[in-house]
Amino acid sequence: MINDLKKDAEVRMQKSLESLEQGFNKVRTGRAHPSILNGVMVPYYGSDVPLNQVANVGIEDSRTLLVQPFERNMVAAIDKAIRESDLGLNPISADAIRVPLAALTEETRKDMQKVARTEAENAKVAIRNIRRDVLGDFKALLKDKEISEDDERRASDDVQKITDKYVAEVDKRLAAKEAELMKV
Repeated sequence: MINDLKKDAEVRMQKSLESLEQGFNKVRTGRAHPSILNGVMVPYYGSDVPLNQVANVGIEDSRTLLVQPFERNMVAAIDKAIRESDLGLNPISADAIRVPLAALTEETRKDMQKVARTEAENAKVAIRNIRRDVLGDFKALLKDKEISEDDERRASDDVQKITDKYVAEVDKRLAAKEAELMKV
């Protein structure tokens, strides 16, 4: 029972790290990367769908993304969706859509660092919430007399160690992202 709860906590904390990586992918670093456009939703026959379901997103050069719609009539809708996203991008439309990424200024880099720190803090909060839930489960087992106080204390210490490991991993990934953002 205790081991199942600890394993579940570890799996959930790993998912928090994966979510953090997805959040970091949206923070642009000055280099063109197709994942920058992952969050863009395009209206397609009455419903919003992810951009990668209506177009190929590739890299033309180090500072330009190339979006090639599967259907020619989708160019205007894709262009509008990219402009209206909160990414601050200005696509250039023709048969395909070119999305130039401006060089990041020092101020923009610092703003991107703040966004990265926010993503990291959200991941830490999620990890701590998982810890809180599991510790609550341990308390409930103790109250129902399914485990002893010693087992509950040992399990709580183990969960704290797991939590510390994942918080340290978040800090490590944040430091790497900040270094990547400040690299010119």
